[in-house]
Amino acid sequence: MVELSEAARPATVDDLEALTQLAAEAVQTLSEQKGGHVWSLREARTEPYETQLRADIDNPDTLVAVGVLDEQVFGYGVIKLESLHDQSQIGIISDIYVSPDARGVGLGEGLVDLMLNWATDRGCVGVDSLALPGDRHTKNFFESHGLVARAIVVHRSLTLN
Repeated sequence: MVELSEAARPATVDDLEALTQLAAEAVQTLSEQKGGHVWSLREARTEPYETQLRADIDNPDTLVAVGVLDEQVFGYGVIKLESLHDQSQIGIISDIYVSPDARGVGLGEGLVDLMLNWATDRGCVGVDSLALPGDRHTKNFFESHGLVARAIVVHRSLTLN
């Protein structure tokens, strides 16, 4: 049996092609889930993905992380610092996605651990992220890392779409 090596590390500009493809997959996948349509119009990363990801990589208040399996990028995560009213900071995980072909081997866990450590090192008082309604897998994944619901966003569509 061949042993695969998995790890999470900060992204570099050399990862942009893989990051761009993963971001497109993530947006497409989440857009099709319950609550995904409004998410895609409000919270989702927008095109051009490469331009946004490059800016995030260059931003010292943002960490773009990649999950690699035998040196190939199969996942990514993005966490940004946000200032609160009392001037403390919170980390916001805006993106986290692992290609379906590479799930279940620890890439997502490595990405979250790296992002939580990054936020801790910057003195954040907490970390927030988002799980779409009914996405039990994502909710359970976040809860396994200590992220629990602190608010519930409710929505009513006023269109027939």
